[in-house]
Amino acid sequence: MDKPIQDIVSCMGNPVAGNPSQFMMERAFVACNLDWRYLTLQVPAGNLGDAMAGFRAMSFRGGNFTIPHKVAVIEYLDDLSDAARLMGAVNCVNVVDGKLIGENTDGKGFVQSLREVIDPAEAKIVILGAGGAARAIAVELGLAGAASITIVNRTESRGQELLTVLQQIVNCRADLVTLDDDFEIDEDVQVVINATSIGLGDAEAKVPLDVETLLPSMVVADVVFNPPQTRLLRDAKQRGCQTLDGLAMLVNQAVIGFKIWTEVDPDPNVMREALEEYLEL
Repeated sequence: MDKPIQDIVSCMGNPVAGNPSQFMMERAFVACNLDWRYLTLQVPAGNLGDAMAGFRAMSFRGGNFTIPHKVAVIEYLDDLSDAARLMGAVNCVNVVDGKLIGENTDGKGFVQSLREVIDPAEAKIVILGAGGAARAIAVELGLAGAASITIVNRTESRGQELLTVLQQIVNCRADLVTLDDDFEIDEDVQVVINATSIGLGDAEAKVPLDVETLLPSMVVADVVFNPPQTRLLRDAKQRGCQTLDGLAMLVNQAVIGFKIWTEVDPDPNVMREALEEYLEL
């Protein structure tokens, strides 16, 4: 047989212990009657080149890449999607005619989740953070036609890098606020996003935001998925805001990756249920 009985997708990097993505993907493979496997492989930074040679040699069908490989893996790929090129980071690799194509589904997953509650086109948006998640989300929101994006970050240099991408490459109206105290949200802002890791594994962690400036007209989102109800989201609900948890982004980016690899549409409800079961919610 030319085609192996089992197709393999991998996750390389420092994935969360037990890897919720593996739990979601394997459950979705079963639901779609696909004889595929999703492997979690912890690859030290210095071994990435060897790991990618093995990736090709073992005919993997695709892969996810986590910290610290999202940028470093690019040199081992044959091409990038437009979005991944703009972001300068890859979290998903697909094999097309033997070539490794890099994609970034993080931002797409978030925007898809956001569209379920508000159209980001022409929206005024505030993003806390300027790291990988913030970069992916900001670029996709810019491409989706956001009216303006304010990047709020403690480190000016990192924030400026993202600002340059938004202004000069994505052609989006954007500004940077270097943070030294809790950030106050303007009344006309429609979407507030915590794109930092603050709150991951700590339900009481506080993001540098003045929650008293949140209004019921705002949508407040958090990329942190565990716990899904972060302190920010709890505070936002008390202020009357509509909220969006990190589980939605994680599921939607997984749905996108699944379709890229298999050309099959998975059931997002199956993946969400698997994730909630894994997290014992």
